[in-house]
Amino acid sequence: MDAEPARVRRDDRRRWRAVRAYAFGAAGLLLAGCASMPDHGEIREVRASQGVDSQVRVFGVPPADKASAADIVDGFLEAMTSDDPQLQTARKYLTEDAAKNWKPGAAVTVLSAGIDRFSVQGEKDPSGPRWKMTGKKLATVDERSAYQPETTGARYEEFLQLVQENKQWRIATPPSSLVLSESDFQRIYMPVNKYYFAGGSLVADPVYVRQRSDPDSRMDPTTQTVQSLLAGPSKWLGPVVTSSFPTGTELRAGTKSLAYDGQNALKVPLNDKVDNVAQPQCQKMAAQLLYTVQDLTASRLARVELLRADRSSLCSVTDAAAAAIAHRVPSPEYQYYVDSESRLVRMKLDIASEDQQYRAEPVPGPLSPTATSPGFKVGSAAVSYDEKRAAVVSEDGHGLYLVNLTTAGPMPQPVLIGKAAKPNGLGAPSWDAAGDLWIADQDPQNPGLYRVAGGTGTPQRIDVAGLDGRITALKASPDGVRIALLVLQKDNRKRLYIGRIEQPDGSRSAGSPVSVRELRPAAPQMADVTALSWAPRGRLLVVGRESGGVVQARYMLADGSMVAASLPGATGLVSVAATEDEKKPVVAASDEDGIVWLPPGAQWRTVAAGGRAPVYPG
Repeated sequence: MDAEPARVRRDDRRRWRAVRAYAFGAAGLLLAGCASMPDHGEIREVRASQGVDSQVRVFGVPPADKASAADIVDGFLEAMTSDDPQLQTARKYLTEDAAKNWKPGAAVTVLSAGIDRFSVQGEKDPSGPRWKMTGKKLATVDERSAYQPETTGARYEEFLQLVQENKQWRIATPPSSLVLSESDFQRIYMPVNKYYFAGGSLVADPVYVRQRSDPDSRMDPTTQTVQSLLAGPSKWLGPVVTSSFPTGTELRAGTKSLAYDGQNALKVPLNDKVDNVAQPQCQKMAAQLLYTVQDLTASRLARVELLRADRSSLCSVTDAAAAAIAHRVPSPEYQYYVDSESRLVRMKLDIASEDQQYRAEPVPGPLSPTATSPGFKVGSAAVSYDEKRAAVVSEDGHGLYLVNLTTAGPMPQPVLIGKAAKPNGLGAPSWDAAGDLWIADQDPQNPGLYRVAGGTGTPQRIDVAGLDGRITALKASPDGVRIALLVLQKDNRKRLYIGRIEQPDGSRSAGSPVSVRELRPAAPQMADVTALSWAPRGRLLVVGRESGGVVQARYMLADGSMVAASLPGATGLVSVAATEDEKKPVVAASDEDGIVWLPPGAQWRTVAAGGRAPVYPG
């Protein structure tokens, strides 16, 4: 049987159900307020794949009496996308035993398009009809709700065996996971960040939870998120982070919903594993919870209170106290860039100010020009989070220099010298919150990644497991446990990866070896990436283009999934800079306009007609 007509029929059925669900919601609105009903406008078809709409809910249609095997398969595939509690309608398409034992909540398989299904005939087939399901695999969501993009090009393939039960066709072998198209996945699930500790700082661990109550657990989104936090970090991040919650900590039995009170406080009841936890540890537990759930409420979350199994108060933490526990990187005072005279300069861009006179000044210290010296010629630079030190690469790309910005004096000697000529010299450096400096040597004959521990001493060459290509740009994450690497590969395209920074003893001390492990694609949808920056809440801001598309700047989660938000007018951007502080604007370099910045809700504005390599501290 041809797959495409089957997919079309399923889409037609879905559109009808979506229209019907939307119509019921619209009817309620009409009864609630007829005066607001428009009296003109175009008629448009409502598609379930248009995205999340609070008015649209999809409900499965039970199997018809004496339905054909093909209709049973199609009805079941549609019912998997429904909002039915316990996926009850989908289970009606299964045999009695299969319905009892099917556990689709254990994982999700995400396909880039619809599911193709074929009737399979053959001598070795069992007596009943057998159907093959296939599709282009985009990603999987594992048992810890972590998103894992598919990078090998593998296709999804499973078989459904149908049998006669009470003279009705039913499926005896349902799929091992929930199988959804990308559009259905985006409609049903949403990304959230869990937070765990690494070296005293909180690290974002992105996962996906249902936007409405989970069909299996009946938990609301906040409760699902808290449950996922208590279950522990994702497998990828697990080796470099810790949780303050004792092993075995779970929500109090029967907890399905967590609500906020009138003071924007959230009370979280836990089991007896936490009953005797000391206050300092409890405060860290509460900080993890506050940061994890704060993005799930429209208003600011003011306080989280943890409750023992008997519902007595264990401890509480305010948003201000949690911020102190989390040791977030400081908000930057300045933005930096290299001006048209190859000087490192700094400026302050105030998004609340109407003053459009952007005043850049040379950074203090040895890099500042004097009456007798034009100053050091800078190719690229990075400034430490405390804004007291700078790492600069010479304009010719040969030397890396570490400079104190608080004292004057001569330029120090380079700490690293590259052998290749520009543009294959040393790349732009990057600091992490621990004070380590990272840089890549782009020499085609001997490329490598280097780390200067604590920003002093001899650079150490870092092993990058699984690297296939040459690192042309990098950015260490503010939390210090991840590093984004832009890699030039054999097909001459640049692709973005995120690696986990590991140290055997976890100390990150100067004498202990460090390695980068388990590279994973950070922007698999992009055919080519040209620039990157870490952004608030553990996201990446990536400039690149999709296959056959135009250049765009998009926010990506650290797991490689794409966030809907993008920046306008990205064509022409060659570098970009963002910071953990969401109140600070994005700054970029444009081929045509020089240094530009993006105020909230506005278009790009020019800072300086000449200039390149804008950076925030980090």
